[in-house]
Amino acid sequence: MQSFVRRGSSASASGASSASAEDERVRLPRVLVVDDADGMRSYLASAFEARGFEVDTCDCGRRALSLLESGADPDLVLLDVMMPGDDGLVTLAAIRERWPSLPVLMMSVIGRASTIVQAMQSGAADYLTKPFEEVELDAALDRIGLHSSRASRRATFERVPRGPAGQTVWVSSAMREIRGVIEQIGETDVTVLIQGESGVGKEIVAREVHAVSSRRGGPFVKVNCAALPNDLLESELFGYEKGAFTGAAGRKQGKFELADAGTIFLDEIGEMGAPLQAKLLQVLQDSEFTRLGGNREVKVDVRIVCATNRALVEMVSRGTFREDLYFRLNVVAIDVPPLRDRREEIPLLVETFLARYSASYGRRLRGLSQRLIEAMKQYAFPGNVRELENMIKRIVVLESEDQVLAELARPKVTRSERRAELDAILAEMEETAGELPLREVARRFALEVEREAIEHMLEATGWNRKQAALRLGVSYKTLLQKIRECDVDARG
Repeated sequence: MQSFVRRGSSASASGASSASAEDERVRLPRVLVVDDADGMRSYLASAFEARGFEVDTCDCGRRALSLLESGADPDLVLLDVMMPGDDGLVTLAAIRERWPSLPVLMMSVIGRASTIVQAMQSGAADYLTKPFEEVELDAALDRIGLHSSRASRRATFERVPRGPAGQTVWVSSAMREIRGVIEQIGETDVTVLIQGESGVGKEIVAREVHAVSSRRGGPFVKVNCAALPNDLLESELFGYEKGAFTGAAGRKQGKFELADAGTIFLDEIGEMGAPLQAKLLQVLQDSEFTRLGGNREVKVDVRIVCATNRALVEMVSRGTFREDLYFRLNVVAIDVPPLRDRREEIPLLVETFLARYSASYGRRLRGLSQRLIEAMKQYAFPGNVRELENMIKRIVVLESEDQVLAELARPKVTRSERRAELDAILAEMEETAGELPLREVARRFALEVEREAIEHMLEATGWNRKQAALRLGVSYKTLLQKIRECDVDARG
């Protein structure tokens, strides 16, 4: 059984004692990966080494604690929740007790809000749900703020590509216009509101706003407002004091403090509840806030960039989004067009994703067939860049285009056709009133409505079933069951 593996070394054992202060200043950051799955350990080790980290790995919480007790000095612990023996949450509690300043990034196939809340309240720096993309890992590392702790870390993170598609998205005329706006506002601190369908690349735009600004030497901190319940989101944004709630064993800085002198990116801002909207407005107006459970004002110097796929103007008219906050956020508005309006990007995006996932999964692919390329030219990509990325990933993993080709050839049911189906069911029920039990009437109609709701949310999330389940307010397992019951074409 694998117990502990050290990959890479910044100094030999014989020379460690004589390392100079300069050697310590430029030493590579180190991560300890704790996971009982051999494949996941190997994958994460390679991912961190590619980012300039030295990597230690072990397969259980007990060995991780032994390693820390023996004098290991990682800059980050990446800790799986589900492990034999002492699980990740038990190990996290032990780390927090003995090494309270050591950042711990939790990861698990369990995406339940209760598990995330328990991990965060126990002192986790962040939480990733498996399977996750490397861009999600990069974003989590960015949120933790590792780059601000040591000069060596800052150099490392500046080498990480910005966004899932790198610079590929800037080839279309529409995106070049957006790039021009970004450069025009680069040296200002105006608030930016990025709007567009899910999966179009709003985060890439946000990172570019930061990258060309005078704050580019500072942190870029991303917060997904839809990923956390509002009570937990408040503590994530603004931090908390010791004793603020059960499990708050000490003071914790919020994301606004971690983003000081840099940029904070509030993704899915339309999902933020009214009380938090009011507190965010205070930060915009006064550049200060109080931590949860505290009474001292905290001053910050942060540029705010927001993104949403919802129509905030309509939310303002319905009273679900504050009008005064909307006008404070909407100083510069950037509308990112869908991929179907930026088709010239598709060949380069395909090339980028093929190269990335071929390397990640150890597959060798010569490229796409002309038949598939032609099918893509005719496809509307309702899930935008994210849907295209998932398609390419599937082709690489399966080493076959057949599934994607069949999917693209399948006729798409339009919303008007779906409405017609509902009308037909209603007409049939009117004609057969009294012949069917009321329960069966309700079941059939509910099934059609659920199918439409699920398909709409899958499209809105770029066929990301994990995100769709979260937004629909059901568990991932329940969503999979509903997809089967409703016979939904869940391509993601």
